Amino acid sequence: MTENMTLIQRKTIYRARRGLKEIDVYFDLYVKNYYLKAPLDEQVLFETLITYEDPDILDWLMETSEAPTQEMQNLIIKLKNYVHG
Repeated sequence: MTENMTLIQRKTIYRARRGLKEIDVYFDLYVKNYYLKAPLDEQVLFETLITYEDPDILDWLMETSEAPTQEMQNLIIKLKNYVHG
């Protein structure tokens, strides 16, 4: 990462570590390779995503339910594409 991260970015990166392997596969890749390069609105959306409970996030990733907004759903799709190509 970089020394020029904001406090919010540092907190987001720390909070993205979930301890649930199924979610960490997506979040770790995103944080390491894309989060700091993402546009500000996407960073804010990711910061919002990590405030949700793990069962909800897992349901969205596994497509057993839909994320609460279209923007969040688009981010979930993007995370999945980064992992699965």
